[in-house]
Amino acid sequence: MESYSETLVALGRRARELRVLKELQQSELAARAGLAPGTVQRFERTGRASIENVLRIAAVLGAEEGFARLFEPPKYRTLDEALARPAVRQRVRRRR
Repeated sequence: MESYSETLVALGRRARELRVLKELQQSELAARAGLAPGTVQRFERTGRASIENVLRIAAVLGAEEGFARLFEPPKYRTLDEALARPAVRQRVRRRR
């Protein structure tokens, strides 16, 4: 499994590859996303940006679909597993 830093760098690299594939310059991507060019440059180099800025970049690149699956609960493998799993809680219990 990749480390946190490696995952971020890989994310930025994939965004850059998709941008180049779509024949967009960093400044064009930044303008379409409503961001400063430096934000796009930093994100592509380090993978670091706010979640909102990453979503803006993904939307311009047509890659926002992945956000719909972020934090999605795992799927059940069998009916028994689904029945054995407790209902989804709406709140976390207070610690005593």
